[in-house]
Amino acid sequence: MSGQSMSGPVLQVKNLSARIAGQQVVEDVTFDVPAVGVTAVLGRNGVGKTSTLRAVLGLIERKGEVLLGGERVDGDRTDKIVRRGVGYVPEDREVFAGLTVAENLRLAERAGPNGTSPERRALVAELFPDLVQRAEQRAGTLSGGQQQMVSLARALLNDNILLLVDEPTKGLAPRIVGEVAEALAHAATTVPILLVEQNLQVIERLADTVVVIDAGRVVHTGQAADLLGDPDRIQRLLGVHAGEESL
Repeated sequence: MSGQSMSGPVLQVKNLSARIAGQQVVEDVTFDVPAVGVTAVLGRNGVGKTSTLRAVLGLIERKGEVLLGGERVDGDRTDKIVRRGVGYVPEDREVFAGLTVAENLRLAERAGPNGTSPERRALVAELFPDLVQRAEQRAGTLSGGQQQMVSLARALLNDNILLLVDEPTKGLAPRIVGEVAEALAHAATTVPILLVEQNLQVIERLADTVVVIDAGRVVHTGQAADLLGDPDRIQRLLGVHAGEESL
């Protein structure tokens, strides 16, 4: 099952709240993710964007409804949600530093209908030729940008119905930001993406729709072009001026 074959949203989040160590980090979040394209989650630092992704996956304590392909998964463990076809690229990349690039990728492979296929391996090799050349290099010796490519490649190895991608360009050099954005643009032609990203130039390039979070709540949803074309709204919702590159 691919995201493109669905008639409704691939992901529905309803009245989602979440806590970390007893502290409320997501208050009341409701939004849909269409079955095609890139949906960007925006907001100032510390408003609950990463926590929202983690709550969707069940990585933190949560309440509310999470529906994947129309079926509730908010009662499921994270591993079961992943096996349903959700790929996750965490903010801190989380590569296995002592393993080679090839070993990192092999560990990410899944069996089953949403698992790894020769076509997915070919796609990863096409998108990340540098990783093919560095297959036997230990991941801990890679640059930050190369480690980000490994993290993206692991998610793309499987035939997912949705990718959750958290701050993929954070801390990267401008040239590498462009490479990551290009890889995400290509990936988005095969699987819908829910993307947390601070770089507004990347959002302008990739996003079809946006969800803006403030203080753990959704304060705006709509077309990315409409928001990015409204400097006053950008300033009010995100606290940056339209010409600034990042939040």
